[in-house]
Amino acid sequence: MSRRASSRSYLDRLTPALRETFHGLIDWYRRHARDLPWRRTRDPYRIWVAEVMLQQTRVDQAGPYYERFLRAFPTVEALAAASLDDVLRCWEGLGYYARARNLHRAARQLVAEHGGRLPTTYEALRRLPGVGPYTAAAVASIAFGEPRAVLDGNVIRVLTRVLAVADDARASATRRALQEVADALISDEEPGTFNQALMELGATVCTPVQPRCNDCPLREVCRARAMGDPTAFPVQTPRASVPHYEVALGLLFNEEGAVLIQRRPEDGLLGGLWEFPGGKREPGESLEAACARELHEELGVRVAVGPCLATVRHAYTHFRVTLYAFPCTLLEGVPRSRAGLPLRWVPLNELDHYAFPRANRRLIELLKQRRLQPDLFGQNPVR
Repeated sequence: MSRRASSRSYLDRLTPALRETFHGLIDWYRRHARDLPWRRTRDPYRIWVAEVMLQQTRVDQAGPYYERFLRAFPTVEALAAASLDDVLRCWEGLGYYARARNLHRAARQLVAEHGGRLPTTYEALRRLPGVGPYTAAAVASIAFGEPRAVLDGNVIRVLTRVLAVADDARASATRRALQEVADALISDEEPGTFNQALMELGATVCTPVQPRCNDCPLREVCRARAMGDPTAFPVQTPRASVPHYEVALGLLFNEEGAVLIQRRPEDGLLGGLWEFPGGKREPGESLEAACARELHEELGVRVAVGPCLATVRHAYTHFRVTLYAFPCTLLEGVPRSRAGLPLRWVPLNELDHYAFPRANRRLIELLKQRRLQPDLFGQNPVR
């Protein structure tokens, strides 16, 4: 198979009959579209929130979060006025927290520079924090009627099957070529509806496995179907193996029974969330030694590490992690973040007020279930 994507070769496959069939998707969509909460509004803010949430999140998972988020932050102004802690806590469980941080930053920029209103053009939307080509095209077309084509995983799957694209769909050159095809197909009259129709087709009919080809409005022009194996497309190079990390966490309690938590840097993985201090085990290092070392490096303290209280395994998209929680007794020093990150002593039953990564949240629930007794730490911390 060729690894070079030629946009001209893709565009040449768009015959008049194929273009006409694609444009018939709008009528198909009106008959078959799912009733989703973000499709019941013309409010650009609500459409923007939905499109950000739907990146990396399944529709069935996004729905409850979407409604909860808008109850908490019904307007751009409400989102801008909220603290980052409140935004992250509302987002907790959706993952990819950079989306929430960028929504918050963008809302503050909209209030400061645009009177709390979203820009009405693709180019202006692209200047907002976290708004990439897909989000800008979706909002511009759906909310403002600008003819900008979206290219997401569903659209890529439909286009590569209909056109039988043999190039690696993960390659940037292929993505650019497919974007040109989508741009050539976009309806000038109803661009938002056309974009939603193409995405809906990929999500409900032209699915990754067991596509419902007999129900597809594009079945007569689909090259992959004619070849007999639609699931051979899109062509994708295998992903690298997912790494696994073992992380030792230290549970430090003060005299009032509050546990120490620290906030992650705002930029980077799981940015702005709270967590228990600790870190990855180094090769050849015991988990107990890793816990003691990490607390010394992060907080400048020496601790005695007790027996493991709980273990949590969790799979993120790009890595897997196993957390080991150890009760620790402070031997020397006062905890201070050497990186200048915020620290807080929080009672166990008040940790729900803070946004944690999902793996840490599962650990908190385990600790609550085991009726952690901080006054017995170092001897018999659980009963």
